[in-house]
Amino acid sequence: MLKLVLPKGSLEQATLDLFAEADLAVSRSSSVDYRAAIDDPRVDDVRILRPQEIPLYVADGLFDIGITGRDWIEERGSAVTSLGTLQYSKATANPIRVVLAVPSESTVTSVSDLAATATGPGGALRVSTEYPELTRRYLETHGVRAEVSLSYGATEAKVPDIADCVVEITETGRALRAAGLKIVETLLVSHTELIANPESAADPDKRHAMEQLLTLLQGSLEARGKVLVKLNVAAEQLAGVIEVLPSLRSPTVSELFGGGGFAVETVVRKSEINVLIPALRDRGATDIIELALSKIVH
Repeated sequence: MLKLVLPKGSLEQATLDLFAEADLAVSRSSSVDYRAAIDDPRVDDVRILRPQEIPLYVADGLFDIGITGRDWIEERGSAVTSLGTLQYSKATANPIRVVLAVPSESTVTSVSDLAATATGPGGALRVSTEYPELTRRYLETHGVRAEVSLSYGATEAKVPDIADCVVEITETGRALRAAGLKIVETLLVSHTELIANPESAADPDKRHAMEQLLTLLQGSLEARGKVLVKLNVAAEQLAGVIEVLPSLRSPTVSELFGGGGFAVETVVRKSEINVLIPALRDRGATDIIELALSKIVH
């Protein structure tokens, strides 16, 4: 029985949606309740807490597994076991980036240019960020003397009056550009991860349960944006149908009973289906069926 901690805040709804798709629906008395439950024999207790804290709690053994971002694992320096990445973030399937940004009119183009723009005491670079430890380590590695201040939000608004530059997360960069900033360095590319307490992960029964949950979650993510296409086609038109049929893997082709042709099925991207179905019809396909997918497990 696993104790699970899920992220509250920007990743919260995307995480709850994923668990529902994976048939691991999270139930709680209200949207502000920090305690929750999953009707699954492998999960004993569920909490919803800030992702910044999750690596610490999992490392300390308060929870067996949790979901958080690689950014917070690196910021906290927590000793956890990564079970695997989960390809989702707040709004997209892309990872977030931890970036260093300066005013768009600045002449800075790389970390090596930062010292010349420093306005802090003794010529130190003033940096505002929610990732002070990650930022300090990065700047020290590049020989930049900096005064790093912890930001509690609205980080991009602190340039240039409060900070010379900021270290912030972004998915698309749009918010930073809207604030009049440009990205000059990427400190970290951060995926969402399923992490485990090392001792819990070393327990064979718990590790097996963890990997089963990971299979469900990754299978649901794999199925997003994809559909199953099934069709029938005469033998003489099979080659033409296969020619236009995109496939994640080789399509499955089975002979129909009585030798009247072939049944073909394959998984394709939903974004291609509006062009694909008419093209299949033009090549002689009949009885075309499009089916939604909930999981793809390789």
